[in-house]
Amino acid sequence: MKTKLNLISTAIIAVLLTSCATTSFYQVYKAVPTDKSIKTDNYLIYEDDNCKISYDFWGEGGNIGFYIYNKTVENIYLDLEQSFFVLNGIAYDYYKNRVYTHSTSSGATSSKATTASKSVTGFNYLDLLQTNRIQASNSIGVMTSSGFSISYNEEKVICIPSKTSKIISEYNINESLFRDCDLFKYPTKKQIKSKMFSKEQSPLVFSNRIAYSIGQTDNLIKFENEFYVTEISNYPESEMFESKYDEYCGQKSMTMTKYFKNVSADKFYIKYSKGQDTWKH
Repeated sequence: MKTKLNLISTAIIAVLLTSCATTSFYQVYKAVPTDKSIKTDNYLIYEDDNCKISYDFWGEGGNIGFYIYNKTVENIYLDLEQSFFVLNGIAYDYYKNRVYTHSTSSGATSSKATTASKSVTGFNYLDLLQTNRIQASNSIGVMTSSGFSISYNEEKVICIPSKTSKIISEYNINESLFRDCDLFKYPTKKQIKSKMFSKEQSPLVFSNRIAYSIGQTDNLIKFENEFYVTEISNYPESEMFESKYDEYCGQKSMTMTKYFKNVSADKFYIKYSKGQDTWKH
């Protein structure tokens, strides 16, 4: 009997430990620019005499989109047909000749009801004289709707007016989990390790090739902002977040909010879950 109770207790503890175990994990990538002129601050920034390009990769999959700021007193024309996202030597078009459709609609419902009644006198089943009142009603519902749609073609060339910015966003850097014998796939806090790479060893080398002109001219200015992944680490979810009270104008919130730790413009992540597999790495 005692042995049976011990077995039951062990099973209960195992279930509790399993239910408390971490099931969500994050693979975090750190990227560095190959061009030393790109500065690292709140953004990764490339700058020439005419424009400033700002990157912030942070997000799931890594956002290779960018802000482009026009420093000049003239319009800058960004040529999407001559601009590309390049990943491991494969070029992806920023201009795809797409047609966009925007639709709006509205509707209204109205109803009209009529009711009529009258008295009816007659003999009931007991042969007694009885007067009853009967009533009939009728209702009609009407629904009307109206709307319109507008279709427009994707622009080959985007105009950035003087002293303004526009956001260009199209691609994520990577959405596939990287696996290596030096990285635990489902690490505990004590098993967290980082895999380091040179540019030649990096699994991800990526860039934006950007073409623009100053004013309406055929003379294009072209440059490339290239980066490569220099570090990859796997983390349990508990090591990715911290909880803290928000504060605004000296007043603190009543409840705590979860925030990512160690957020940086040169990093991005992939979230993944632990399934039924037994892979260690």
